[in-house]
Amino acid sequence: MSNKIIRLFRSKIYTAIILLLGLLMVGVVGFRMLSGYTWINALYMTVITITTVGFGEVRPLDEPSKIFTIFLILTSVVIVGYALKVITEYILSQNNIDELKQKKMQKKIDSLSNHIIICGYGRNGKQAATKLIAYKKPFVVIERNKDTIEKHQNELVPFLHGNANEDDILLQAGIERANTLISALPNDADNLFVVLSARQINSNMTIISRASQETSYKKLKLAGANNVILPDKIGGDHMASLVVVPDLIEFIDNLSIVGKANINIEEVEVSKLYDVSTVKTIRDLDLRRKTGCNVIGYKNIDGEYIVNPEADQKLMPGSKIIVLGRPEQIHKLNTEYNIKAHL
Repeated sequence: MSNKIIRLFRSKIYTAIILLLGLLMVGVVGFRMLSGYTWINALYMTVITITTVGFGEVRPLDEPSKIFTIFLILTSVVIVGYALKVITEYILSQNNIDELKQKKMQKKIDSLSNHIIICGYGRNGKQAATKLIAYKKPFVVIERNKDTIEKHQNELVPFLHGNANEDDILLQAGIERANTLISALPNDADNLFVVLSARQINSNMTIISRASQETSYKKLKLAGANNVILPDKIGGDHMASLVVVPDLIEFIDNLSIVGKANINIEEVEVSKLYDVSTVKTIRDLDLRRKTGCNVIGYKNIDGEYIVNPEADQKLMPGSKIIVLGRPEQIHKLNTEYNIKAHL
């Protein structure tokens, strides 16, 4: 609806501009032909007549020129008045539309809880949003560049216009109710400030920050970031690994974690696999026989990982397992235990 209104006002503005230019051309040609003015004087007389500023004439007008001037004044009152009306309405409508959009977006954000806040919609922020959309995770993006918002705004990516360094903006994004914050700003100092502010407001949330310099890693950790990602380092390591162990890296790259029908790896809470009132082991679950999936990792309640755990590994309440399998095996696992897949 708002786009239709904007298009309507733009067409009116184009009409008003064409009428004003036409009026200016008629005035210049009229004064040139009727009064014998030079082109500059004719333009001058037309402008002071249309704008009704009250400046004196270049030289006294004869009767035909006076009649033409009267016609020009009356016509200009209508056209200029119309142009001012259209431009004023357009400016007011833009403000109203922006205000309505902001209110609608804020209402949507206020309804979120346990959501993710992404600070910055650059390359890293955009990639994070894409993956969160694939996982159907609720999130909101804080972006200070209005052009970026207008370019990427859609139903799937909710934006909040503002500076993530400001506590008020973080509060508007629902940081008190959020469970994760991703600070993907291009400047390490800005990321540090966001991490400090976020940790003070919400001491329980998970904070993930981007860093450009390795020297910023410890600072961001001390500020309260749970994880610090160095994109350049990861990219360089990956490229070097393609030289050292190319087949292994290619195999890992082909493992799909997110997708509609081609997921190969799944993370599962043990509470979804059995009644944890009686502790079981990986052998007791017998997932290989039931689903075809292999348990390749175990994460205990302290967050410690065990790669390729033994069959007699006890699956304690609150822990998770990581399973590997073909897409149809992962699907069978999700169906067998009524687990919501990461689609």
